[in-house]
Amino acid sequence: MNLRKSVLALAGSLTLLSLTFTSAAVAAPPEATVKEINYLLERVGTSGCDFYRNGVWFKGNLGQTHLRDKYQYLVKKDMINETSDFIDKAASESSMTGLAYRVRCKGQEDVLTKQWLNAELTRYRASVH
Repeated sequence: MNLRKSVLALAGSLTLLSLTFTSAAVAAPPEATVKEINYLLERVGTSGCDFYRNGVWFKGNLGQTHLRDKYQYLVKKDMINETSDFIDKAASESSMTGLAYRVRCKGQEDVLTKQWLNAELTRYRASVH
């Protein structure tokens, strides 16, 4: 009985140690990347444009929430190192259906979200440099 308890305690300790090293191995994206992504997320939410996802148009703030959730998930998986990673992996298409995301701003044709975000990123970078 004591051997069983010792083995279980050791297994629990190893699991905890494994989780500690796993979470420590995930690095946050560089600060400049985080600033750019936060800027893009803010633009999605405050631009007044609508966000198209899986056949439905949403207000920008709902698109922002969805993209922020995807971004945070990918950061935890250590899959975001550059702003382009965010645009390509989180903000271009549905990971469930593969359908492209789109943005529709008042008085303009809708465009692929990837195209819209890249244009916003170019404007942002020009304003800070």
